[in-house]
Amino acid sequence: MYVCGLVIPVPEDRMDAYRRWAENGAQFFQEYGCLEIVECWEDFVPDGKQTDFRKAVAAQAGEKIVFTWQVWPDRAFFQAAEAKMHDDPRMDAAGAPPFDAKRLILGCFSPLVTLGRD
Repeated sequence: MYVCGLVIPVPEDRMDAYRRWAENGAQFFQEYGCLEIVECWEDFVPDGKQTDFRKAVAAQAGEKIVFTWQVWPDRAFFQAAEAKMHDDPRMDAAGAPPFDAKRLILGCFSPLVTLGRD
């Protein structure tokens, strides 16, 4: 298992546009072998004293935090799929995301502990 996670500041009034963008993206990633995608809209994101989700992405007034992750079979599979996805013309045809992509955080991880998965 290999997990790619993102933290994204999205204007609150763009939630429906984000949902459509995420649903289309999920179908695209699934075609390339992504096993699971979870898209979460902010419900409770407390302000931290030193750092927090908002500070990490320089969230502005009126923006909500999206926390999302993708589960791939393994790192090599993900890297091969990513190379193929970037060659797929649909990637460029998806249009501009409904958020400021320069402020999102992306990271990929190898799990240390899992619960409820084989």
